[in-house]
Order: sequence, then C-alpha cells, then structure tokens
Amino acid sequence: MSAPVDPALPVTPRRLPPEQADGLGGEGGVGGAEGAGEPAAAPLSSSKLRPDVTDASRLFNRDLSWLKFNQRVLAQATDERNPLLERVRFLSIFTSNLDEFVMKRIGFLMRAMEEGFDPDLDQGYSSRTILRASREMFESFEQEQAVCFEQSIKPALVSQGIELLKYNDLSPEDRQRLESWWTKNVFPVLTPLAVDEGHRFPFISNLSANLAVLLAQPGSPEPVFARIKVPPALPQWIRVPHADAKQHEADIHAGRGRFIYLPDAMAANLAGLFPGLEILEVIPFRVTRAAEWDDESETAIESEAETMLEEVTETLKKRRFLPVVRLEVPREASPRLLRQLTEMLELTPDDVDLMTGLVDFRSLFEIADLPRPDLKHPVWTPTVPLRVRDTRSSMFEEIKRGDILVHHPYESFAATTERFIAEAAHDPSVLAIKQTIYRTSRDSSFLKHLVHAAEQGKQVACLVELRARFDESRNVRLAQMLEKAGVHVAYGVIGLKTHCKAALVVRKESDGLRAYAHLGTGNYNPSTAALYTDLGLFTCDTAITDDVVHLFNLLTGRSLKSAHNRLLVAPATMKRTFLDMIERETAIATDHAAGAGVVGGRIVAKMNALEDPQIIEALYAAGRAGVQIDLFVRGFCTLRPGVPGFSDNIRVFSVVGRFLEHSRIFYFGSGKPDPMEGAWYIGSGDWMSRNLDGRVEAACPVLDTNARAKLLSILQTMSQDRRNCWHLQPDGDYARLLPAPGTALESPDARGTFENLMLAAATA
Repeated sequence: MSAPVDPALPVTPRRLPPEQADGLGGEGGVGGAEGAGEPAAAPLSSSKLRPDVTDASRLFNRDLSWLKFNQRVLAQATDERNPLLERVRFLSIFTSNLDEFVMKRIGFLMRAMEEGFDPDLDQGYSSRTILRASREMFESFEQEQAVCFEQSIKPALVSQGIELLKYNDLSPEDRQRLESWWTKNVFPVLTPLAVDEGHRFPFISNLSANLAVLLAQPGSPEPVFARIKVPPALPQWIRVPHADAKQHEADIHAGRGRFIYLPDAMAANLAGLFPGLEILEVIPFRVTRAAEWDDESETAIESEAETMLEEVTETLKKRRFLPVVRLEVPREASPRLLRQLTEMLELTPDDVDLMTGLVDFRSLFEIADLPRPDLKHPVWTPTVPLRVRDTRSSMFEEIKRGDILVHHPYESFAATTERFIAEAAHDPSVLAIKQTIYRTSRDSSFLKHLVHAAEQGKQVACLVELRARFDESRNVRLAQMLEKAGVHVAYGVIGLKTHCKAALVVRKESDGLRAYAHLGTGNYNPSTAALYTDLGLFTCDTAITDDVVHLFNLLTGRSLKSAHNRLLVAPATMKRTFLDMIERETAIATDHAAGAGVVGGRIVAKMNALEDPQIIEALYAAGRAGVQIDLFVRGFCTLRPGVPGFSDNIRVFSVVGRFLEHSRIFYFGSGKPDPMEGAWYIGSGDWMSRNLDGRVEAACPVLDTNARAKLLSILQTMSQDRRNCWHLQPDGDYARLLPAPGTALESPDARGTFENLMLAAATA
C-alpha cells in the first residue's frame, strides 16, 4: 500500500516557481515554452486517450507506457508487505530505471525537437507534447518516491535500528567524532574547482553527484562559484562513529547504526576547502546527459575509423560530452545559485527537476545491502535439474537422451549453462566452441573457459557485441583479452546489433561429429542469472544445430542464407514467420466461427516489450476474428487491449516482482485442443521493430513434451499471481490483480506471487 500523503510533500508536477525560473531561458528553446503561433496541445496522458479507436489512438505512446512500467517498479517500494530492505532496493531501482529513460528518451525527444522532426506524429502528438507529458509523469512519480522514503521507509528503518540522519540532527559529540573521521578519510580526496576568469566551468560527468558553492571573498562584491564532485569511490552513506568502539563494531556486524548522506556531510564541512572565504550558499546537484540521440538506431557507427572496434572506442569518448538534458536539485535550492548553474549548463527551466528528499536515490543500494537477512527475502539457492544432477555423466550424454529446458534463477545457471561450456572446454573430444557475448560479468567463468579451450588447441570463436548499450567499454576490453588468448573474436554484422544468445559445441564421437547447442533468452552473465528469469534450451537435434551452425557463419563470416530448418532468425525470417503464425491462428478462428469444427485460435506470448506496429496490427486482426490472445508484457506495451469490438479478445498483463521477468515465450494453438500439440518457441528478442528488423535475434522451437509442459506451467503460474500482476486497461492505466476478499493471499505472508509459486514448485 502507498504511504499517506503529507501536505508538506507536494505531489503536483514540479515546475520551477517564478523566483527560481526568472531569467533561466526564453520561449521556444529546447524543452521551453510552446513556440509562437503553435496551439497548446491537449495534455497527453495514457489515461485520457480518445474513446473511439482512430489511427492516432490505436497505439499507446511508448514513452508514457515505459514510465508506467517504472511506476509498477515503484509500487514494489511502496508495498509494505515486502521486506523492508527490498523496498529500499526498489527505491534505488526506480531511480536507475528513470535515469536510463531520461538519457535515452528525453535526450531523443529533445534532439528531435532540435532537428525539427516528430517521430510520433502518426499518433497525433508532437515531440514537444510527449516531452512535456513525460516530464510531468515522471516528476509525479518522483514525488511518490519521496513520500514513500520520508514517511514510510525512514521510520520503518528507525524501528529496526537503522537511522538515516541529517547532519544537523547530530549531537556536538557525534559531529566531533565524525569530523575526525572526515579529516582522515574524505577531505584529502576532495577537489574544489572554482569558476572565474582564470578557471573555466568544469566538465560535469553524467549522473555524478556534486555540490555547487557560492563564496564571498574579501574586497570583491561578486561572489565566486565553485563545484566539488562527490567522490564516487567513497561510501555515499557514512556510518556515524559510536562513542563505544566495541558497540560500533557490533553495530556493523548486526547491520544497525546511524548514517549520514555523504553530500550532506560535505556541505557541512567545506570551511577547510576554502580558507579565508565565506560560504554563502551550497546545494547538491546531479546532471543527466543524453545517450546517443537516436535511440532506435542499431546500425554501425558511421565514421572514418577502419574497424568497428575503433568506431566504438571513438563513440565512447564522444558520449561523455553529450548534452545535459536534466538538472536535479533540491526543491529548496537557492534561486541565485540555481540560476547560475542553469546558465553555465545552458539549460532552460523545464530541464530542472526539483527533488524532495535525496538528489540521488541510487545511493540507497548501500543501505539495502546491509547484513540484515531478517529484512530481506530469504536467500534462494537454485535447484539443480534432475537430468543433470549426476555429475558422473557428462551433459553431452544427457542431452543426447533428449532436450533439456532450464528456468533460471529457479534452476541453477552454474550447474547447467556454465557447466555446458566448462565441460566443452575440458573435454578432449570437443573440437570447437562458438558463443555469443552481449553482456557478461567481470568475473565470468565463460571467458575463463573459452581461453582455456583456445589454449588447448580447440577452435574457439566468440561473437562480442561491442555496441551493447552502456557495456561497450567492458566488451571492448573483453574482446581484446580474448584475442590475446587466441580466441577468434568477431564483432558482428555491419548494420545489425547481435542480440541472440547462442552457444555451439562440436564434438567428435564414435559415429562422427555431433553438434550440441544452447539457445537462451538471457545473457551469458552469472550475475544477472541470479536476478533475471530466463530460459535456456540444450539440444543436439540436427535440424536445430544445423541452423545454429549457419547462424554463427553469419555472425563470424559472411552468409546470405535466409531460410532455416527450425530456427527463426531476425531480421531474415523471424518477423515474417511470427506474422504467418498469427495469420494462421486468425484463419483457424475464422473456420471455427464458420462451424468448421476446429478449435478456435489461441495465442499466448511473454516478452519484455511490445511495440512493432505490424505485429500489433496482426494481433488486432486476429482478435477481431475471435482468436483469444493473452500477452504477458513486463515493460512498455503500445498495443491497446480490451476495446469493445476492436481488441476485446486481447488481454495484456505485466508481472513485476522480486526477479526481473526477462524470458520470452511464444505459443500458438494451431487448432489443437491439447496445448502440448501447439507451436512453442523461446527467443532472445521482443516483438519490437528494433529486435525484428534491426538486430540478429534467434527464436528456437521447443519440441520436447516435458519442456513444453514446463513452459505451460510457467504461463499458468504467472496468470495466478494476485499480488505483483497488473492488467493493462483500455485507457492505458494498469490495474493490480487482487485476490478474492477473505482469501489467505491477502496476508503479508501470501505465497500468491509468481516467483513464490515457482520457488515452491522448484523445491518440490
């Protein structure tokens, strides 16, 4: 439930008051007021779309739908049934998600305005209108976040022995002890940068926390501006030293204590940085810079560099200096200092985000990580699937007995996917290993095993996608390290980002060469495999492995092959095949309505986002023909479900809970009464234009009956969630599905969440 609203914490969209906005920018600038002669557009809200379905209202705006997803993330923080430190963690996740949205979409919309084009004009709204509506929406969510933190989270933490204090709350004795620690551990790290005739305004890095300071110097009527960066390498929450050293250590081990926010402590201890000067005003601030302005562009970077590696390296250098698109400051920020900041950053009033509470809620990850298991979800130890539990038999022998489908994090990633590559690296019968790397962790075992295999003389090829957003620098280093070890490294197909998750092992056996493949929905990343739900299929079915061989020929060499036996590969065949299967369900439903005696059409799909217009139009047509369509879309969805006579046979759900729902499942009934006889696929890509048209993706059929039964169980269990499952309404809002009144699922200990039901099933 949400915390009660305190009148002192405003919940209206936060525009600058006149005294702060004065002189910060004129009309017509990027993010500024409506241009001269342009009529003010009606407020854009996903809950105020036209009641009739027109060309402009048949799709929701993706940006507002994306923000609605982050609202569902925030609901995990406001839900008092969740463990306290998990709620704290979701406050941080909400901010991290919002930062990504601002970098990608606000930056994109501002650049669109600057360049004079409107990418969503077919929906009836200009970029300016969408930008304004997006800002108003996420600012209202930030207010809800602040209310939750101040009125619900902080008091609850105090009751558990965890106090998040203001510096002014400390006693003189506390301040003395803290200042002693400060002098030794923080003061030497700080670098004040003044701005005057001899010093230019310093570069402000993306998402960094800073202090802006106004100083008075003797004999000068003009104040001096200075900036101090909050050191990111230091803890952002400082534990206040206890008078009793033993008690201090006991509090550390027990996950208790009193904490001061580092920027707050810095602001109170600046005198030593500016001896002889008077500190007039101090405010913390944070800036957000745009990502590459064209968020939808997945093509190779155009430059004169000779290789993709050089291109990506050059782009990383340029990214640091992309335009600032948001300035976050406290609501009570001094108008004079704020005016100076915005002028120096070349911003307008609309670019300023007035914050209540913390300027950067991501810092709360440190509090969420305190050693308090009593305030967190019970630690989940993934189960080892029965098929691979006996380590005396190799995975290859077990895969030959039949396909294996694994579901992470409920089933162990280490005992299945990591083991598959480890065994291949050390098996003398294995001749070749090929694998794609999109995102992985620094300590990934896959890299170690690939290097070992290359050192043993095996043919090892690795496709490293250098353009994985925000992981480019890490992937450049990985690629260079693998190449030095003798691994054949490829960087993908020019013009397409490689997003498929595939591994191929070629083994010499008594009857000749045999290929084994792993095809997954998630990255080869041991860290995220513990946090994201994903699926992986192990198979040696030649109809599939032959396709995987050709897939790697495309990725590491040159291939014009456009047809495959079983695999759906984007952009060659995936979209067309999905459209064909939707149209087939439409024909089945039409025959059923005509009394042909067949079972009506049925489509169930699970994905992260739904946006592709062609897929959506095909789903609309299928629904009108009578196909029953259930879609589990975790993130944004531009399809408008439940409109009578138009999309009333389409239902859209979103599950947001303990684990990030990342797997993609696609089911088509094929006119069969038994779901086991329909068509089942798992894949790496969502039904988005960027995935279907601009990336290399792979979707694999699931043919094994037991594996299909597991997929069916996942979808059925997800539909039973009555706590973290939301139903998309025809007006664009989401309604939380609730248990029936009086049922046990209403209790705080309810096991009605999808993840708890799956955990129980995995344990059984």
